[in-house]
Amino acid sequence: MEKLAMGDYGVYVWSCYALTAIVVALNEWSARARHRKVYRDVEVRIKAVESKR
Repeated sequence: MEKLAMGDYGVYVWSCYALTAIVVALNEWSARARHRKVYRDVEVRIKAVESKR
């Protein structure tokens, strides 16, 4: 338990780790969402070009 407390800095250290993990997860989610949106837009544009032929 003493190692987790880190000499009374445990709350600060572990909250920083948690915040970093949250930011990384949100960044990953945002990048995937943007990728899906761009991919769908490209698909729509390709279908539009193919239908004009």
